[in-house]
Amino acid sequence: MAARPGADSEVGKLRTVLLHRPGAELKRLTPRNNDSLLFDGIPWVSRAQDEHDAFAAALRDRDVEVLYLMELLVESLEASSAARDHAIDHATATLRLGDTLRRHLRTWMSELDAHSLAGAITAGVRNDEVRDGFGLVTSLLDPHDFVIDPLPNLLFTRDSSVWVRDMVAVTSLAMPARARETQLTELIYTFHPRFEGTSRIHGWAREHVEGGDVMLLAPGVIAVGVGERTTPAGVERFARQAFANDLAHTVLAVPIAQERATMHLDTVCTMVDVDAMVMYPNVADSLRAYAITCAEPHEEESLLELSVADSEPFLVAAAKAMGIDTLRQIFTGLDPVTAEREQWDDGNNTLALSPRVAVAYERNVETNERLADAGIDVVAVSGSELGSGRGGPRCMSCPISRDPL
Repeated sequence: MAARPGADSEVGKLRTVLLHRPGAELKRLTPRNNDSLLFDGIPWVSRAQDEHDAFAAALRDRDVEVLYLMELLVESLEASSAARDHAIDHATATLRLGDTLRRHLRTWMSELDAHSLAGAITAGVRNDEVRDGFGLVTSLLDPHDFVIDPLPNLLFTRDSSVWVRDMVAVTSLAMPARARETQLTELIYTFHPRFEGTSRIHGWAREHVEGGDVMLLAPGVIAVGVGERTTPAGVERFARQAFANDLAHTVLAVPIAQERATMHLDTVCTMVDVDAMVMYPNVADSLRAYAITCAEPHEEESLLELSVADSEPFLVAAAKAMGIDTLRQIFTGLDPVTAEREQWDDGNNTLALSPRVAVAYERNVETNERLADAGIDVVAVSGSELGSGRGGPRCMSCPISRDPL
């Protein structure tokens, strides 16, 4: 029997997780487009698949049910003609296509079976792949230009949705290369039979909030990073929705540097126990938080008044909201240089399977040793190729079901 969806923490026993096995979309990366598609290199795809399979196997070995995004997408397209219409509409909405090419693509895509349609909207369609193409746009584009862009960042399922208690927040991704990912996530939660009746908040058309910035510190306490990907307006909207739906009593807005190395809050810290997190020491002393609470409850989200406290050190504000004396820190690396190297290699980006059990990249040797010394059982996995898109085990996983704390 499938575990009931929902999560109230980062460390409750993980029951069900959503992954995306690297596929044809990664084979679309070239030196010409990898920067715009947010990859720092060209991954060896077959090795990335092997690493991802080992990651999934490590989760299953710990009795975690693994769901795959592509399988859910195909099943959603098979289950509903409305799902097909949504998928085609969103994939062809870009203004650069023009009406002639858009009509041609829509007709062609409407004739594809569910597997082929899922492949087209995730791996993309090149100009030279347009069958019987005609018109000005196809004539003037380079043959290797994409008329539907690939989505290589689907690998990082954490960003496009977040379960908070029994509701799922479909997020809004800031980078143009990733915008369509949350449309596909919303399609799955809307049309897949497994998620029938699931209540949703936020949505891809809302202010920018990304799942890598959302951290469920404890039941009722949510930290949200504000930086390169999540905006202050996004946090404000998210907080109102959390309070209106009784999902939290405190939301911490945590400003982080707007840099590639710290694109999300989970690149600088992640929870590994109910009262402990692994943290990048170079920001530990400077990280601050603004505690947001609901000043005046109201039935309508739009009318909720928010109370924003003065900023405090993040660890202080977090412990206070969580009702504990202190939040233990386990620092990345053993010295500043090692810490910087291992933070870049996603040393802080761990996935907790339960209290004091976490998946981490094996290459971050010194960070993993510190975790072990602190009583954390480290499940080490390879990520030499998976990490080329700047993401670790937490980035690659969306917990759908965790046991409550």
